Amino acid sequence: MQKAVAEIDTPADAIATHARVLPAATGTVFPVLIALSFCHMLNDMMQSMISALYPLLKAEFMLDFTQVGLITLTFQLTASLLQPAVGLMTDRKPMPFSLAVGMGFTLVGLLLLAVAATYPALLFAAGMVGIGSSVFHPESSRVARAASGGRYGLAQSLFQVGGNAGAAIGPLLAAVVVLTRGQTAVAWFSLAALLGMLILVRVGTWYRAHMVRPATKARAVAAGGAVLTRGRVAFAIFILAALTFSKNVYTASLSSYFTFYLIDRFQVSVHDAQVHLFVFMSAVAAGTLLGGPVTDRIGRKATIWISILGVLPFTLALPYANLFFTDVLTIIIGLLMASAFPAILVYAQELVPGRVGMIAGIFFGFAFGLGGLGAAVMGRIADSTSIEFVYRIAAFLPMIGLLTALLPNLAPVRVGRKPA
Repeated sequence: MQKAVAEIDTPADAIATHARVLPAATGTVFPVLIALSFCHMLNDMMQSMISALYPLLKAEFMLDFTQVGLITLTFQLTASLLQPAVGLMTDRKPMPFSLAVGMGFTLVGLLLLAVAATYPALLFAAGMVGIGSSVFHPESSRVARAASGGRYGLAQSLFQVGGNAGAAIGPLLAAVVVLTRGQTAVAWFSLAALLGMLILVRVGTWYRAHMVRPATKARAVAAGGAVLTRGRVAFAIFILAALTFSKNVYTASLSSYFTFYLIDRFQVSVHDAQVHLFVFMSAVAAGTLLGGPVTDRIGRKATIWISILGVLPFTLALPYANLFFTDVLTIIIGLLMASAFPAILVYAQELVPGRVGMIAGIFFGFAFGLGGLGAAVMGRIADSTSIEFVYRIAAFLPMIGLLTALLPNLAPVRVGRKPA
């Protein structure tokens, strides 16, 4: 992060900076945004299938839990840790058709996963799917910003809601198709990757015609025209990463352990617990979709305040609520917390002008990976205590939202719109 921020060391005027780094599109290009959202759904659907296949792979290859964990580690290392590097590379040299190439890695990974006969082959296949994901997220976030027409929050929301849908659909399709037909059925999902490649070639063609070459290095400019130092930019990025961490750990703890919590606390059936989880995931998808327009209307920092710290009373009440109000509270929590990420990502991209891909890589990669790690720690605590105790601890995570007060107030500069 320090290296990336260190590159932004030449003072420049904010408006001139944005004029250079933003594409010439004067209006929101919804066909491109919808295409990106659909491909995001396909990408996250295919990558979420890997964890859904674990019971089948564990039995077929006689794996222990450590070996299963190594599959996850291989996928996470390639999918998460490579994203900032990929984003930085494409910031320096935009690659309009890299999205289709990334989806090609996913296609190859799925085909290898379908025919893998050894454990090392499984690891290699998982790594290929992860590489596809690492290429897709940073560059597609850049294209979404290019197609936003200045409505950056809306563009990121439309893009991200596709990923939410794909993450929910993947395990369901794996249960219906793969777990009933066997490992080779994974190959059928390579058709989804092929479809994604065809769509992304069209998106790449549009992007090549509308992209602007990378700007010269520049500093972020706060309200009133004051240039932010490298240290302040780095500190602000750290704060945003901490906010994303708190959000992701809490939502990951809900999505990972919520069914166990409901079964343990309210003695509901597994089927009913899945229905309650679906309600929460639907609220997350809705919050993601609504977060962008709200961000564009009231501002990034205000949205972050409301979405993270504002959810604290509801998370604190959740462990003590009955079943009905548990549903009510999880809907509110899902709506509010999911609306934070578009605001965080857009704010970070404005902090570091000209590094849209790198910033997307950091927040899609490192931050989400840290969220998953935090959820694993929560699972360890649950083993030692109880799942109910985990939710009492996790309820305090939104207090990290107090760090929002330390963020500088950036003056929004929008293409084709009056500054707010």
